[in-house]
Amino acid sequence: MKEDFLHHVWQFKKFKVQDLKTVQGEPLQIISAGQYLQQSGPDFFNAQLRIGNQTWAGNVEIHIKSSDWYLHSHERDAAYDNVILHVVWEHDTEVMRADNTEIPVLELKHYTDENLLNSYNALASQKTWIYCEKELEHLNAFVKENWKERLFFERLERKAQPILQLAKETGSDWEAVLFCFLAKNFGLNTNGMAFLDIAKSVPFAIVRKESFEIENIEALLLGRAGLLEDDYEETYPKELKQHYAYIKTKYRLEPSHAAPLEFFRHRPDNFPTIRLAQLSQLYHTHQNFFSKVIANDSLEEIRSLFSVKVSAYWETHYRFDKESPKKRKALTQSFIDLLIINTVVPFRFVYAKATGNEISESLIQLLQQLPPEKNSIIDKFSFFKLPSVSAYDTQSLLQLKNEYCANKRCMHCAFGLELLKK
Repeated sequence: MKEDFLHHVWQFKKFKVQDLKTVQGEPLQIISAGQYLQQSGPDFFNAQLRIGNQTWAGNVEIHIKSSDWYLHSHERDAAYDNVILHVVWEHDTEVMRADNTEIPVLELKHYTDENLLNSYNALASQKTWIYCEKELEHLNAFVKENWKERLFFERLERKAQPILQLAKETGSDWEAVLFCFLAKNFGLNTNGMAFLDIAKSVPFAIVRKESFEIENIEALLLGRAGLLEDDYEETYPKELKQHYAYIKTKYRLEPSHAAPLEFFRHRPDNFPTIRLAQLSQLYHTHQNFFSKVIANDSLEEIRSLFSVKVSAYWETHYRFDKESPKKRKALTQSFIDLLIINTVVPFRFVYAKATGNEISESLIQLLQQLPPEKNSIIDKFSFFKLPSVSAYDTQSLLQLKNEYCANKRCMHCAFGLELLKK
């Protein structure tokens, strides 16, 4: 049993509230269960109780066993001095206040319905993947859809935090912030943080000025990535190296400290050289890219913004001095869709909040037009009869798995609470 189950039982009074008695034998009446804080300090704040002939106002602390009070060292924490009731599943020891008076205890196991306990044990018993895997297909459709929407916006809020932080650091230079996070997502999981460091190492005003010439913006990004330090034989990398040396001197750029880029285990089309070349082409093609991302509403319009390929040299190369068969190396639709999911949608969400606009429904509709993402988590949900038909579904389910299932937060999950009713 976990404490969050007892929190649920107490908060929603899922027990026999008539004829309650403390373990000390005094009658107990719950006037108000208190506010569930879910932070440091007692579990429920500002509860109101009648114990014996006296009315009390204060905090309620909940544990599996009374002795957990000492296990968690609450006797040394002044935040617990105002606890008026200790709610436990099993009472195994007295708990004293600082003034040496005993804290009243309610032992819930004597008042909790056996069917509720059986439902919880069935839900929390060990499964092959997640606790509710065998019941997912039987969930009420209304509950599923409402919880998926909540999960989707929880995930957006989480993605919004680093965007807001960088916006604060740049004085709300949205073009600069978008450039940094596009760079991060162009780098995928393996090179994402290195790409982000590269983007942050250059004031965006320099990117804006140098993007008018494709050779200059390529030289700038490849140079900041540390890819122009060798002596090359071919003309183009030699020219890029010269361009970068000039740009570095012109703007007095400090040395870049980005982590070494990873080529190993990547398909050639995902090599960092190609992704940086594509990012360069994107900013060479579009000025004021952030404004275009915000202004275009349809999926087709947004996808068209990212319809760029590489410059002529990279059509026949994946790495410097190593020629390969000619290929356009345009951004694929699947990669563009990932950029929409992980960059465009979070930015539209953050900017709408910053400007006081309501676009929640349009964001849902946009992702409902995109195909579902493919990964092991989504495959597992599909195996257990909770399939995804769009990226909206997959984003919701990723939030569910990573933030709830992985942390066994069933009592905070609408699916878990719904199953508990059964």
